[in-house]
Amino acid sequence: MRVLLVEDDAMIGDSVKLALRQEGFTVDWVRDGDAGLAAASTAQHGQACYDLILLDLGLPRRPGLDVLRTLRARGVPTPVLILTARDAVADRVAGLNAGADDYLVKPFDLQELAARMHALARRAAGRAEPLVSYGDIVLNPTTREATHRGEPVRLSAREFALLAALMARPGKVWSVPQLQERLYGWDDEVGSNTVEVYIHALRKKFGAALIRNIRGVGYVVPRLDGDAASVGEGDTP
Repeated sequence: MRVLLVEDDAMIGDSVKLALRQEGFTVDWVRDGDAGLAAASTAQHGQACYDLILLDLGLPRRPGLDVLRTLRARGVPTPVLILTARDAVADRVAGLNAGADDYLVKPFDLQELAARMHALARRAAGRAEPLVSYGDIVLNPTTREATHRGEPVRLSAREFALLAALMARPGKVWSVPQLQERLYGWDDEVGSNTVEVYIHALRKKFGAALIRNIRGVGYVVPRLDGDAASVGEGDTP
């Protein structure tokens, strides 16, 4: 899951970014409202860059509530979790009415933050079940555990993130740049063939048929209904 953190406090920002990266999230961090609005409004390859926005309210240059209202006025649907020291009921109501999906008061427990983020991701994907399943493969995004036919499979953090993105939308063809966006933040160095390396590793662990290559386009996990149109012509295993 790729996350935008909009937080001006250096200590909080560092702590949250480090903790979330250790939990397998890809995190980009900006420190003022204008930068947050610009980053959150940007679309890459026809889709939103971020799966979730963590938004402070007391930001320099542009208040967090103004950022939120502007995003919603522009039709940006990305879930927003407000992180703020403002604990009055009126502040919480204002944030939720402005379009926030959840509200967490500082200081907060990082485990609770991660749990709320996973809950928002499930809601955005239309899932109530915390597990992501595809045939005999089951992923647990909270623990980053994977099983195949009931047996545990060890995955690196980026292998897990890549497979989770593909499994969440069977039939969607992802280009290599789109997949790179799921795996790497602004501060990460991206190798020229890293996505292909992870795809190769996943095929070895789950079988070559799991992930199809659409020549010149990208990669897809086919829909289980057998609809050939979900894979496309000219695909190679």
